Amino acid sequence: MSQVLKDKVAIITGGGRGLGKAFSLRFAEEGAKLLIPDINLERASAVAKEIVGKGGKAVAMKTDISDESATNKMAEKVMELYGRVDILVNNAAMIYGVVRQPWDSLTVAEWDQIFAVNVRGTWLCHKAVAPLMIKQKKGKIINMASGIIKAPPGHLLLHYACSKAAVKTMTELLARALGPYGINVNSIAPGYTHTEAAMTQGDVEASFEGTIAGQCIKRREEPDDLVGTAVFLASKDSDFITGQVISVDGGNWMV
Repeated sequence: MSQVLKDKVAIITGGGRGLGKAFSLRFAEEGAKLLIPDINLERASAVAKEIVGKGGKAVAMKTDISDESATNKMAEKVMELYGRVDILVNNAAMIYGVVRQPWDSLTVAEWDQIFAVNVRGTWLCHKAVAPLMIKQKKGKIINMASGIIKAPPGHLLLHYACSKAAVKTMTELLARALGPYGINVNSIAPGYTHTEAAMTQGDVEASFEGTIAGQCIKRREEPDDLVGTAVFLASKDSDFITGQVISVDGGNWMV
């Protein structure tokens, strides 16, 4: 492998499982040195241990991205470990165990919790890490949007869908704000992906059947289907791309 991220330093939030784990393992294979902040230190440590066991560099830390003091400590930690940060993947989000339900049955607490993590948390990670990239006059930020906005059952996850729509807007506005400093800000919008979180949401097989029926590529989306796009957006090959949301959903966006 050519290691297109050789010696780059990456923060991958929520890197302990699901998409974050897939990103962490692949970025390490591509030569990146990682900090893996996760709400669950045990999960993140297991991923870091796997990477180190293969000869890579990775450190885990417990981080609640909805807490500003925690995201500031995350930024301090990456500088303590590596002295710089080249890539931020804002992957951490609240979706595991979120139940599909009619939009008007959501509680205020459920709404606020989703927005605290998915929107405020993503913003706080930008706020903590972007100043480090500004000093370097270069950096890559990759946010995780979602194809749920266009999916037929999206209204049954209204709070989650609205939070990801906010991440899309945040991506576009911060691309404009940070572009003059040489920082690229883009998003990936996955389709319905076979992750641990997906397996907690009702009739999974029926959901995948319905999703696949609307895709051009007739198979289930896996976490590894997304890692190539993330590596591309983190690499020099995407230096003139910013403010974009790239759908990786097997062609479901065409429906």
